[in-house]
Amino acid sequence: MTAEVPPEVERILFTQEQIEARIDALATEISHHYRNRSLKLIGVLKGSVFFLAALARRLEVPVKIDFLAISSFSNKSGAPGMVRIAKDLDESIEGEDVLLVEDIVDTGFTLRYLLQTLAGRGPNSLAVCTFLDRNSRRIVQVPVEYRCFEIPDHFVIGFGLDHNQLYRNLNYVAVLKRESE
Repeated sequence: MTAEVPPEVERILFTQEQIEARIDALATEISHHYRNRSLKLIGVLKGSVFFLAALARRLEVPVKIDFLAISSFSNKSGAPGMVRIAKDLDESIEGEDVLLVEDIVDTGFTLRYLLQTLAGRGPNSLAVCTFLDRNSRRIVQVPVEYRCFEIPDHFVIGFGLDHNQLYRNLNYVAVLKRESE
């Protein structure tokens, strides 16, 4: 049963079928790279949950999962500001092969902070996998080893991405109408 598209949606960027096919291909690539090793997936809450769960189910290597949450604070001009960990990992990553799983990589500031923080904890390896990459807004260059889709500079919702905590549960990715932003 397909749910009705909300009126706030301008257009659908990626359908459920496109998302599933791309995650399948990405999981195959990641499984090949990490064959004969176990992998610790670290999801960045809340947006990555849907992508992380779909990816983890398709990986063909042993997988551990942990989560962290971040808070970011902008200054009055709207420029990127401080980032802090609001919920830390439950377990150590020392000696682990870690794949940081993001819903979207945008300016790169938050990801740079997370990579620096996690690298200091002694993982065997540390790589990034993102569902969406909005490279056109990148201010800080950060390594993104795995990505499902690159997207234009639009506000998107669905498959974990929200607007005011709504629309995460859509099984597709859509552009939100401007008047809804």
